[in-house]
Amino acid sequence: MRVTIRVRPGVSRPGVGGDHDGALIVAVTARAVGGQATEAALTSVAAAFGVRRRAVTLVTGSTSRTKVIDIADGDPSVLDHLLAL
Repeated sequence: MRVTIRVRPGVSRPGVGGDHDGALIVAVTARAVGGQATEAALTSVAAAFGVRRRAVTLVTGSTSRTKVIDIADGDPSVLDHLLAL
């Protein structure tokens, strides 16, 4: 399943949920330095979908806050629930 996410690095309260122009919001405490926020975001998405980290791969947007990812065995109903938060 291909999903667009919007990463918010450096927040005090991390979490996955909400909608930003159709993208799933992923808030992480890691700073946007050296790919740390991207890695934290991918790990957070994997946990939110209940899949292993290796099931989540980055497609585009390695240096952008808006990223496209693939989630192997991702459940569309979980995505709908997270976007509604």
